[in-house]
Amino acid sequence: MLRSYEGYMNYQIACEKIIAGLNSENNRLLLHSCCAPCSSYVLVYLRKYFRITVFYYNPNISFLEEYRRRAEEQKRFIDELNQKKEEGTYPIDYVEGDFEPDCFFEVAKGLEKEREGGERCFRCYELRLRKTAEYAKRNQYDFFTTTLSISPLKAAAKLNEIGVALSKEYGVSYLLSDFKKKNGYKMSVELSKEHNLYRQDYCGCVYSREERRLAKQQMDSKNEV
Repeated sequence: MLRSYEGYMNYQIACEKIIAGLNSENNRLLLHSCCAPCSSYVLVYLRKYFRITVFYYNPNISFLEEYRRRAEEQKRFIDELNQKKEEGTYPIDYVEGDFEPDCFFEVAKGLEKEREGGERCFRCYELRLRKTAEYAKRNQYDFFTTTLSISPLKAAAKLNEIGVALSKEYGVSYLLSDFKKKNGYKMSVELSKEHNLYRQDYCGCVYSREERRLAKQQMDSKNEV
């Protein structure tokens, strides 16, 4: 049944309420993931409640080498979690979407100069979540959601707004979340260190990378003074 929790302002509390209301041990969740570090805590947390398939779909990553490196780290982390076979947890599956950066550049057109966290990012959220919702609908998942809210740089309210809208459009329940809450982000950093995961300092798109480069350049210039 499609569940609606739009009225909740604390999305992590809403997530916990949805989990508490699960009435089956076979709830299938399609989890969009941007990278292994962001997925780390989310997978450890949710695999106790859902049969998760990680959906790696990130057309915002503009360079194939970077895309593949992140994809391989994602698969390695999933393999390591599955090998642990912890009691009370479900095995995690993995599926990879197409590498199609042209789709990202199309939605970003005209917004190339936007700062990170603005309308260009919102369109990118929608692009990735729409593809996730489509896959979830086609393959009869009970829920879909994304790891993106783990990041302090991502707008959880906007992600959940988009997720709820797509949930209504596709008829698949969206798992509301703000995974950075309750030390979620801190734990993702610790898990990344524990598993020696490759961590990048930009989201993946050329615009984010350039913004990080300029910020680093300015910082280096200040340190030289």
